[in-house]
Amino acid sequence: MIRTVFGLSTLRLFSAPGLAATIATWLFVLGAVSPSLATTGPGCLVVVNVAANDVLNMRARASASSMIVDGLVPGRHGIIHLDGKCVPESSPWASRWCPVTHYNGDKVTKGWVKARFVRDSECP
Repeated sequence: MIRTVFGLSTLRLFSAPGLAATIATWLFVLGAVSPSLATTGPGCLVVVNVAANDVLNMRARASASSMIVDGLVPGRHGIIHLDGKCVPESSPWASRWCPVTHYNGDKVTKGWVKARFVRDSECP
């Protein structure tokens, strides 16, 4: 049975191609979906090679002299999401810088971490 709602048939309204994706996008934009849902699956990192009583400094830019914007505690950081390729790609892995977003409770910080101090992980 086809019902009319606002001059449109409900069958056509709810079977429109891309409707689910459009609704999901608007829910995210409007804040109805938490940031952690946007990071589920591959693409996260964990802190490694940092002493338990130390922190990994997250920097504003890809430089050790750049301002520290956050401190990532090994084993007790929230979600660290890899936002792009670690650079420069011509450098050895340990010398690269990785763009990340750190989700920790209500706090969200964007910055850079040195590749030698992080390892790939599944996002929760």
